[in-house]
Amino acid sequence: MKDLNRVYWNEQFKILQDTWSKSNDFEKCIDIFLAIHGMVHSSQVSPTTFSFEDELWNKMNESAFRKLFIEEQSIAWKLWHSARIEDITMNILIANESQVMTNGDWTEKLSINFYDTGNAMNENEIEQLSNSIEMEALRGYRNSVGLRTIEIVKSLKPEELKNRVEPSRLKRLLDEGAVHNEAAWLLDYWGKKTYSGLLLMPASRHLFVHLNESFRLLAKRAR
Repeated sequence: MKDLNRVYWNEQFKILQDTWSKSNDFEKCIDIFLAIHGMVHSSQVSPTTFSFEDELWNKMNESAFRKLFIEEQSIAWKLWHSARIEDITMNILIANESQVMTNGDWTEKLSINFYDTGNAMNENEIEQLSNSIEMEALRGYRNSVGLRTIEIVKSLKPEELKNRVEPSRLKRLLDEGAVHNEAAWLLDYWGKKTYSGLLLMPASRHLFVHLNESFRLLAKRAR
């Protein structure tokens, strides 16, 4: 049986893809983005929408959260990684402000020594993060990132959707350690995107993908 919430999410995402370029539909686009963005965050971020994240947390215990699979990351890593990507792309690349991570002492709260996106992590580092990260702190960090994204998106003007990321902001990612030198390809990838492109990927689709992968790992854990 099809999951109607996932069908709805994908349908709305496709509409958003097709509509961003039409400036006269700006308000409609913002509304759609906020709806699908809310679905990939907890109900504390968006109380009026169904939450895939809440569904995941409700089905998951700590063992499943930290479990590593052969040639896979853990659910802990996926939730942390997707939040880090959203944090740095929205706050540095679009808003040109400081990250949520640095504003709230989240590194200390999360009990980890990792600060970048995690794209260049080796197996030992993924295992270390998965074993040490504080579950409740990660939930709090994801909520803070999601709420900040909503503030940024609501402040955008229609003409800004076609803006491309300024090179100085991409440089900040390396200077601040948000992107590891071995993952510098991310700068080329994000540098080619408009603001609307960043809102599609990573601020909505990327989170959706990693949540779906987390559900798959959860089911795999249960077998």
